[in-house]
Amino acid sequence: MTATIKIGPHAVGAGERPFVVAEMSGNHNGDLNRALAIVDAVADSGAHALKLQTYRPDTITIDVDAPAFRISSGHELWGGENLYRLYERAHTPYEWHAPIFERARERGLTVFSSPFDATAVQLLESLDAPAYKIASSELVDLPLIRLVASTGKPMVISTGMATVAEIDAAVRTARAGGAAGIILLACTASYPAPAADSNLRRLPVLAGAFDVPVGLSDHTPGIGVAVASVALGACFIEKHVTLDRADGGVDSDFSLNPAELSALVAESGRAYAALGGTAIGPTPAEREGLRFRRSLFVVEDVRAGDPVTAHNVRSIRPAGGLPPVEIDRVLGRTFTTDVPRGTPLTWNLI
Repeated sequence: MTATIKIGPHAVGAGERPFVVAEMSGNHNGDLNRALAIVDAVADSGAHALKLQTYRPDTITIDVDAPAFRISSGHELWGGENLYRLYERAHTPYEWHAPIFERARERGLTVFSSPFDATAVQLLESLDAPAYKIASSELVDLPLIRLVASTGKPMVISTGMATVAEIDAAVRTARAGGAAGIILLACTASYPAPAADSNLRRLPVLAGAFDVPVGLSDHTPGIGVAVASVALGACFIEKHVTLDRADGGVDSDFSLNPAELSALVAESGRAYAALGGTAIGPTPAEREGLRFRRSLFVVEDVRAGDPVTAHNVRSIRPAGGLPPVEIDRVLGRTFTTDVPRGTPLTWNLI
């Protein structure tokens, strides 16, 4: 597998601490100042990157109110909404991209986006985006993937809803088109997504099948699923973020607030550190603990010639005496010398 892929200054791969990406999406609620405040909150959280979505309503759909252009009425968040109106509300205006990119870079964040058509790629190239994300619904748009790959930048591809054949076609297209590395993200493209649908065990399957680093684009509430994904090999974690879910917004229900994002950064790092290696045995940190394993000790003052009994020799902490398994071999023997209470039992004493 490709060891690492560079996204800005960051090495992203199986041998690296998880790369945590905060997705702003439509949580700016149509206010540039709020968008910039989200950038600041992401930077303060310790996350590594900010991601946008770059489209206009007219570049992602058309203004038609036929049933095919409406979200099913039973949808938890957007039931009955017209696609054009939803994207009108959620999109990040093209003219906002430059100030958002500038603020993100000033705050030390890597910043990139998901383009949805050629105009978006052109805009993002003008802003020197270091990488591109292909959204789950666009995985089947092979001409878009080919165009993005032609930039020669790394590509992150979400695989929500996709079959293995569809993922294979997208990966082949990206590779043939010149992408500078590919990261595949497991994703459940429902909003919010039930944790039970996350199927994190697919992560090593994706990594093995396509020989790429893998990660998670997560729409479940909270950080538990994202942290758990690290144990299955996720090196890239993407979560939506907002200033406060109580403020509302198109994605607020499944977005993290800044404190939760900060917790994700910390806990995903701990999860990665906990993976360690495959060695079985005491670690350097356990050296002191080895001193306090149980062993056989003389627990009463005894004189030479006294028998060894269950009252004057016991298995206690610390270590230093004979192993506890020797108790049956020492009971009934006699002490060869006077021994004070608190002496580790050794063969020369009996």
